[in-house]
Amino acid sequence: MFKKFLRDQTGNVESAMVLIPLVFLFLCSIQLVSAVYIRNSDQSYVQSQASTRAIYGSFADTDQILRIPSRYISESQNILVTSKRGNIPLLVPGLSNLLGRELQSEVTGVAVIESQQ
Repeated sequence: MFKKFLRDQTGNVESAMVLIPLVFLFLCSIQLVSAVYIRNSDQSYVQSQASTRAIYGSFADTDQILRIPSRYISESQNILVTSKRGNIPLLVPGLSNLLGRELQSEVTGVAVIESQQ
C-alpha cells in the first residue's frame, strides 16, 4: 500500500500548473520591491553627499554647479547637483531580454552651496 502511494502521480500536473505562475509572480513582486528599495537608498546617499559637499565646498568632477543670478550680487545663489547611476540586480530570468536593456537606477541630489565668508 505504501509503494502504491509513492507511485501515484495524481495532482503533480495540477501542482506544477499552479506553482510555476506563483513562483513567477513572487519573483516579479520581489523585483519591484528590491528596485524601489535600491532606488530609495541610492537617493538618500546621493542627497547626503550633495549636502555634505555643498557645506564643505569640496566638489567631485561629476558634480554640476548652477548659478542662480539675482539683481543683487550678495543674493546670488549657487546650486550643487550630484547624480548617481547604478544597476539593479535582476531576479526574474530573461527580464533584461524582454526589456531590451538592463534595469538601472539614476538619482539626483540637490543642495544650496554655502557661502564661505
